[in-house]
Amino acid sequence: MLLDEIKKENDIKKIPLEQFPQLAGEIRTFLLEHLSRTGGHLASNLGAVELTMALHFVLQLPQDKIIWDVGHQSYTHKILTGRKGGFDTLRMLGGMSGFPKRSESPCDAFDTGHSSTSISAGMGYVCARELKKENYQVVSVIGDGALTGGMAYEALNNASQLKSNFIIVLNDNEMSISKNVGGISSYLGNLRTAEGYHDLKTGVKKSLNKIPGIGPATVKKIHRAKDSMKRLIIPGMFFEDMGITYLGPVNGHDCARMIQVLQEAKKIQGPVLVHVKTEKGRGYEPAMRHPARFHGTAAFDLEHGIPLGKHGKANYTDIFSTVMRKFGDREEKVVAVTAAMPDGTGLKRFRNMFPDRFFDVGIAEEHAVTFAAGLALGGMIPVVAVYSSFLQRAVDQIIEDVCIQNLHVIFAVDRAGLVGSDGETHQGCFDLSYLSMIPNMTVMAPKNKWELSDMLKFAVKYDGPVAIRYPRGEAYDGLEEFRAPIVRGCSEILYKGEKTAILAVGSMVKTGEEVYRRLKEEGENPTLINARFVKPLDERILDLVAEEHSLLVTMEENVKAGGFGMAAADYMRRNHPQVKVLIFAVPDQFVEHGNPEKLKEKLGLDGASVYEKIKEAR
Repeated sequence: MLLDEIKKENDIKKIPLEQFPQLAGEIRTFLLEHLSRTGGHLASNLGAVELTMALHFVLQLPQDKIIWDVGHQSYTHKILTGRKGGFDTLRMLGGMSGFPKRSESPCDAFDTGHSSTSISAGMGYVCARELKKENYQVVSVIGDGALTGGMAYEALNNASQLKSNFIIVLNDNEMSISKNVGGISSYLGNLRTAEGYHDLKTGVKKSLNKIPGIGPATVKKIHRAKDSMKRLIIPGMFFEDMGITYLGPVNGHDCARMIQVLQEAKKIQGPVLVHVKTEKGRGYEPAMRHPARFHGTAAFDLEHGIPLGKHGKANYTDIFSTVMRKFGDREEKVVAVTAAMPDGTGLKRFRNMFPDRFFDVGIAEEHAVTFAAGLALGGMIPVVAVYSSFLQRAVDQIIEDVCIQNLHVIFAVDRAGLVGSDGETHQGCFDLSYLSMIPNMTVMAPKNKWELSDMLKFAVKYDGPVAIRYPRGEAYDGLEEFRAPIVRGCSEILYKGEKTAILAVGSMVKTGEEVYRRLKEEGENPTLINARFVKPLDERILDLVAEEHSLLVTMEENVKAGGFGMAAADYMRRNHPQVKVLIFAVPDQFVEHGNPEKLKEKLGLDGASVYEKIKEAR
């Protein structure tokens, strides 16, 4: 196998170009065989195989730098830099990351995981290179989906001032995770029809320069008129109007052609954008038919593309989807906003039933939040559905545009807490802290699937900013018998006891119940409380705890700093200093990738660890 000859970076240069199609096929087979067992980002990687091969053939790693936007498509890059063996432990605790990681290889130039950052990072490398008078290539690879993010345009605007070479590869597969939306998608569609432009320009220039005397002068005259010619052949010429040389579009599955264009791009003084057209999921029919489903997949049956493992139980996203669908019928003012993730956030059903009240703004969380503020001022009730780690990108807009004006915007914060395999860039461990610090914000977390439904109903009736955070994965269906009405700022006592009070937030109520059972088996009679509201803090329940308990245990799937436990501890210190407070939260560190349950064990947030610490504390 040709793949066996790739043991380290730059080994691809030893393989003849005529054998590249065979190597591409072997890489796809390797990815399919391994990801069908481990799960991972499949469709994007299958589409970027030849593109990655061409980059590795043209560049010299690790001297040259490749910055992968988001990093979903970096698996072939990992294979070609000697990490083939790591795929057996892909995204597992202690195993290889699913994203570029500088700690993993010197060939990973930038740690990524979120969208629209690669051009900014690449430009930083270019400027550092020029200041230090070094000599290496910098290539930022960005998808057309990531190009819907505002940060990418800020970087493009800035990069246009560069005088030295900077290559931006636009990997255009007409999708991000779900189908792309907006003007840039339509614009790129027009560019795809303009493939002959650069061949025409190059051919005319070469022919005229061969004419003695008058040739070069004629070329100069044509050069002055080039903008008019471009507008006849390529509508808009958006990139060149910004001062960025445009090459393409190029067939992203034709290695020889891509190598030729990349070699040309290396010679250009200044920023150059190479527009590469690829097919997401290429080489695997199920992924080509359903690229969104195979964006990030669990283990699956390779023959049929059907996910393996447990089926049937609803997850929190499913519950949210069902409730939003019902609200679409019941409340005409309810509208839904998402940032390029209608499938991932559960809004697909709402979109299908109420297309006029559904808004996908692209990968633009900042815009999504301020857009929602405008919707609220216009008399609608916007529900912004977004992953916890992605909402971080819009903290300023939440403060300035929603909370200062005290607007009725609902934030459905999915993937809160430890999400697992995607690692540091996707762990939703900060939302309780950054949301709770904002005046006028109400922050809730449900203990089970029924409470998520009840909290959404509360949020729609409430008048002001509301955030409901819920975890990834299977919705807890325990504690069904406890369903007291939702009252703002009020906790729910599940089991009343004495001495030790466990006050748990959202997903940690399930763990708190486990700890409660263990203590009961030891002959103790603890109290278990479902916090429900992180903000406002239920001071009344803390006062009640102080009357009959000497130990308060708080539990949350959020960082300790600025979290629920610290707020509760501060209140007890000021008002009931005799009560000892034990805080269980994510420590002050970025949490690596791995199975969420194993991560909880490692961080001391599982039931057994909490139980042992409580015994030690008494």
